[in-house]
Amino acid sequence: MPPSGSNPEIDVLLRASGIGASTVAAVSQLDAVLQNWRRRMSRRELGNRALQDLGVGIDLAQFDVLIAIAAPVNEFGDSSGEETMVATVAERLSIDPSRASRVVSEMVEAGYARRAVSQADARRTIIRLTPAGEAVIAAVRAYKYLILGSFLSEWSEAELAAFMPLLEKLSHWSDRTANAATRFSGEIATLSANIKASHREKVES
Repeated sequence: MPPSGSNPEIDVLLRASGIGASTVAAVSQLDAVLQNWRRRMSRRELGNRALQDLGVGIDLAQFDVLIAIAAPVNEFGDSSGEETMVATVAERLSIDPSRASRVVSEMVEAGYARRAVSQADARRTIIRLTPAGEAVIAAVRAYKYLILGSFLSEWSEAELAAFMPLLEKLSHWSDRTANAATRFSGEIATLSANIKASHREKVES
């Protein structure tokens, strides 16, 4: 029996494209889980709860800027050791430089960040966290870890050992499938043609 929410025509397409039956079933289930996860993550429930319960007085966009200034290595990798400028914040968060500048200024004015002179180039202004900014990040992360820790404590050691490496592997799926559209160019062209044909039928009817 096909998984709930699967589309037989899509299943046939995947099988014809060389994707195994067990993988076809997993793709449908994974897509549904990720869509639900995306909707929940877009609301950023846990982060909002943390800021609200801690009474920090800043929003998530401002907290994101503090995180970008701190640049923890588990989120930003090798770039975490670099000096942070407004342009760096914009790049790390993938936001417009003018928006990054505005929010950085808000954090400086609120006392969570400060401007300093670069040690590498005295003409360059860098951004650093103040002790208050560091305290906010530490508190919010501790709050989130407490909640997540409570949830994961219900899992067995075997489940955790299996889940974390697989989640890390899944997080790189877009990097690993960058050329997939080229591989399936024929199938994609057919899908596009079907959309156009369906639209013509609707207009003509």
